[in-house]
Amino acid sequence: MGIMSGKTCVVTGGAGSIGLAAASLLAREGARVMLVDRRLEELERVAAGLAAAAGESENGTDADAAADRVAAVCADVSKAEDTRRYFDETVRRWGKIDVLFSHAGISGVLAPVTEYPEDVFDNVMAVNVRGSFLACKYGLPLMNDGGSIIITSSIMGVTADPGVAAYATSKHALVGLAKVVAKDAAARNIRVNVLAPGPTDNAFQSDIEKKLTQIVGEDGTEMLNRAITLGRHGQPEEIAQMVLFLASDCSSFSTGSVFMVDGGMGI
Repeated sequence: MGIMSGKTCVVTGGAGSIGLAAASLLAREGARVMLVDRRLEELERVAAGLAAAAGESENGTDADAAADRVAAVCADVSKAEDTRRYFDETVRRWGKIDVLFSHAGISGVLAPVTEYPEDVFDNVMAVNVRGSFLACKYGLPLMNDGGSIIITSSIMGVTADPGVAAYATSKHALVGLAKVVAKDAAARNIRVNVLAPGPTDNAFQSDIEKKLTQIVGEDGTEMLNRAITLGRHGQPEEIAQMVLFLASDCSSFSTGSVFMVDGGMGI
């Protein structure tokens, strides 16, 4: 039995590399996992793969039951009706929730604040901040006491760089949100913590670094590697290990904190 056996987890942004890596690890540790994403085709593909992997992990014993521990809902996390729907579907399938990993997010554009598009700023805030606010608002009443909420911020949630007005603002805001919810939920022994990854080797980061390369005139990936103390990008699976720690009872006395997974970039 894994350390998450019998637990029900909701993972937003579940079709992305970090969300999927976390969901895969949680499922391997015995959890029931609801993947939430707005990209329907990608969501269906990764959910099917995760369900198959869950079945294979049982070594042929009760593989169908293992696969039934994975499901998916297509949703826009910035919409209240979609948020209620993915929670309702989770509870309908498996009962009350033990872990909420609010991970869905977008990066916006790179531009000086005086030139930053207002519609892009609003969209980033809607997905990144409103999405996590709605997840906490509608998820908390459906959670078991003693559960765990994990909100993904970023290295940009504790520092800043030129050109990332929307992204950095949203990620700083999530730290404040988590601290408030941690105090709101403490009476029920529900822990609320922030995951703050540094640059990670995935498509999301690659897109950012392509924009960065155009602006600075040198390879954005290599430039960031020089800024990371360990000299490299993280892997999604490494970020997932921190998610597992925060989701499990291993972090039973941690709440309202920011957990850096940045290779020392923020030192």
